[in-house]
Order: sequence, then structure tokens, then C-alpha cells
Amino acid sequence: MDPRTSAPRLEQQSWWQSAIAHMENLKMNCPLRLPHFHAAKFAPAAIISLFLLTNFTGFLFSPAFRPSINSVTQVVEMIPADIPVSGDCDLDWTIYRAGQEAGVDPRFIHAVIRQESRYKKEAISQVGAQGLMQLMPATAKRFGCDDPNDPAANIKAGTKYLAWLLKRFDGDVALALAGYNAGEGAVDKYNGVPPYNETQNYVRKIVANYGKTYLQVVQPEEARPEGQLTQLGQVVAAL
Repeated sequence: MDPRTSAPRLEQQSWWQSAIAHMENLKMNCPLRLPHFHAAKFAPAAIISLFLLTNFTGFLFSPAFRPSINSVTQVVEMIPADIPVSGDCDLDWTIYRAGQEAGVDPRFIHAVIRQESRYKKEAISQVGAQGLMQLMPATAKRFGCDDPNDPAANIKAGTKYLAWLLKRFDGDVALALAGYNAGEGAVDKYNGVPPYNETQNYVRKIVANYGKTYLQVVQPEEARPEGQLTQLGQVVAAL
């Protein structure tokens, strides 16, 4: 073998062996040290910390510390759609509330006003009856109306009178109307609708328009029979 060709190979082999020997020597003299944790020593502290953290956060996020939301409920009152209208919104509300206060169906009040005055606030009859419900001065005063030309006062007094007549005649609509037109004395005298053409026509027209022959007067807090008097819609807004 030619010594010129074998020398480099020997040098390469010698260099590689020297490098391996150096690394082994370094490993022995400088061993790799990793941190060693004694987990048992820290276990109690970790448990206590976890306990405090969960309880403290639960306290903060309990319902008592939640932001409060104030709910405001607005009740919108509406006149039922099947109640007649006069063409005057304020007048319709006056009739509606008078019926609620006296416990009388506002449909019945509308039927009477329509026949009596055709919703004319300053109507005056030949015999001196005044206003929307055509109250005689003595009747108006009897039921607390000082000004028959005041629509609200006139309707309130006339409705009170209707309620009184309905109670007196046990809810008989025809007799109550006859008493309203001719006076309750005339009804008592004839033990029914008086034989007056005007009164009989008056009763017949209103009964046909109203559609009922019996009407019970109820207390104001109970003035909602069969959904007659109040229909409510609720609008709830959260602030």
C-alpha cells in the first residue's frame, strides 16, 4: 500500500475518535442538571390557593353582585274594538270611563246617547232636557250634574241614572229605558213599559241597537263582564 494514499485516512480516523473521546469526557465532568421539584412540599399550598380562588370568584359572580336591570311596565289601555264610536275620541273615552265607574256597559250608554241627542253636546229638547244624555234639570241635579252642557258631567250623571234604573228594575233593559224616557213612576203605574207611542218606540229602537234585553250593573272593580269593559295591552321595556 502506498503510504501517500493511506495517511489521510488514518488522520481522519484519529480525528473522529478524538472528538468522541472529548465529548464523553465532557459528559462525565459536567453532567446535565435538571431542576428537581419536590411536589409533596407544595401540595398543601396549591390546594389552599385553589380553594380561595374558586370561592372568591364565586362570591364576586354571585347573583347578589350582578348588575341590576330595572324593569318598567307600561300598561296601555284601549277601548275594545266592538264598542261604538262617536267620531270624537275624547267623548268616547268619557263614555267608556263613565261606564267603568258606574258598572254599566258603555255600549248601552252609546245606544242611549245616540237615540237621545245623536252625540250633540248642546242638544235641547222641547220639554227642556239638555245635553248628550238629555237630562231634565231636576234629574241632572239629583245625580250631581251642575252643568248639563258639560259633556263629562252630563254623561256621568246620565250613566248614574241608568245604573240606578237598571238596579231598580232588576236588570230589565226595556223597563230601565222606559223609566229613563217617561220616568220610573210611569213604569210603576203601568207595571211595565207605559203605553206611550214615544216611549215604546224609544225602547224598541234602543233595544234593537244595543242587542240585549238584560244588563246587570256590577261594582266598578268588577266592571269587566265577558270582556265588555276593559282590554289591556302591555308594553314592557327593560332599562
